[in-house]
Amino acid sequence: MNKVELPEGAVLPPRHPDAPAPGEELPVHYSQCFACGDIESGLHMRARAGEGLTVDGRFHVTEHHQGAPGLAHGGLLACAFDEVLGMLGMLTHIPAVTGRLETDFRRPVPVGSVLHIRAQVDGVVGRKIYTSAVGRLNAADGPVALTAQGLFIEVGLEHFSKHGRGLEGRDFEVNP
Repeated sequence: MNKVELPEGAVLPPRHPDAPAPGEELPVHYSQCFACGDIESGLHMRARAGEGLTVDGRFHVTEHHQGAPGLAHGGLLACAFDEVLGMLGMLTHIPAVTGRLETDFRRPVPVGSVLHIRAQVDGVVGRKIYTSAVGRLNAADGPVALTAQGLFIEVGLEHFSKHGRGLEGRDFEVNP
């Protein structure tokens, strides 16, 4: 992974005792999620818990994901990274939203390829969760295509019902 510059006082949070075991497939956190849900137009992302505070995800690039002819759209690649980085919360049981996502595109990602994304928690300061990820082409040890650094902000679950359109006063399930 890239060397992430963390602010003073950053610490690694513990892996929650109820976190999925390493190698276990992570559940869809919300059925209507564009990235991991099963909606027809979505990315259909899947990920597995890794060792420590890591998550391994895969994004199968299809003809529906094109930007330039034959190549994945950069915005959808950033979306895939955002999803896998966000899934780190399933290991810590800290609900959080994306505050910042910086993505570096290092090589083209062709249609028909599989992007293997490894994400990790780098440190936490207060409500700020610092993360990073690397995406490799067609294998977990394939050539690096993208890297990313993310900042997630811890929120209470009421954040989603308060700010989500049409969710005021509704009960809904979000994993974890």
